[in-house]
Amino acid sequence: MTVEFQARTEPFRRELLAHCYRMLGSFHDAEDLVQETYVRALRGYAGFQGRSSVRVWLYRIATTACLDHLEGRRRRALPSGLGAPEHDHRVRLVPGAADVPWLGPAPDHRLGVGDDPADIVAARSGVRLAFVAALQLLPARQRAVLILRDVLAWRAAEVAEVLSTTTVAVNSALRRARDTLAPVVADDLSEPPDPATRAVLDRYVTAFVRADVDALVGLLRADVELEMPPIPTWFTGADAVGRFLAERAALWPDRWLVRHTRANGGPALAMYVLDPGRHEYAAHGITLLSLLGGRVSRVVVFNDETLFPVFDLPVTEPARAAARAASRAQGEARR
Repeated sequence: MTVEFQARTEPFRRELLAHCYRMLGSFHDAEDLVQETYVRALRGYAGFQGRSSVRVWLYRIATTACLDHLEGRRRRALPSGLGAPEHDHRVRLVPGAADVPWLGPAPDHRLGVGDDPADIVAARSGVRLAFVAALQLLPARQRAVLILRDVLAWRAAEVAEVLSTTTVAVNSALRRARDTLAPVVADDLSEPPDPATRAVLDRYVTAFVRADVDALVGLLRADVELEMPPIPTWFTGADAVGRFLAERAALWPDRWLVRHTRANGGPALAMYVLDPGRHEYAAHGITLLSLLGGRVSRVVVFNDETLFPVFDLPVTEPARAAARAASRAQGEARR
């Protein structure tokens, strides 16, 4: 039975992972809940009588597991969802309370989002960071209804089966969910990954690594936003963001190593910082970028080295010209 079970259920693992991520706002929690889903499904497989498809059956188990997990928990958020922005880059930064649950990123390749343009467009509507953050504003069952109906395009009857309710209740919950999200979901999707967009990203990386602040600021929209969970303070405006990067991100040439990756249906950067003592670059964080009109409109920096294994990235990289870079970094630090 185990072989048969795996053959029938494994094809749905990645889409269930994306579903749980939308529900929970945490990739780590989503992985745990997908594992729980398969444990529950295996236990109940002998009693599965095929009255619905295997896919619907698995979604019912996964959604129930997510609803159980969310009961009594605080919603996950980004700093922009908790307070007003700062315009002065000199403001003191204080980490948020330890019990604040922050929204996290999700790597595209783990959710089945490839390089095909159709895949990327579909991913934008379902896993982009701003949308997942907005979903967290909804009560858990409304969240499930909206995901199943508007993201996955399920029929109301299928959703009613998953949630053990009626189509009338599903349609009512969907209306309320749409009304709640309408004022807060902006159309801020990143542009398609065409050569022009990649060129902007390459210029951003080059400017960052070379500590070319003028070039970096020139790539930012006037209304650019910068967020850095778990720090609740966030910034808006090219001047504030540019000055923050120049003065407080410790920019000096060769201190940073940057690798391209993808997360939440858009471009992302894996940031490594030089460890002069070890002559290597150590994992620092994952940065998600939104582009609009050929410029960077939003920067979300997740300073969490534990994300690198999730993205299948090494936690250290050999330093290029390490002795020269270390000497330069030490010289800058003494200024």
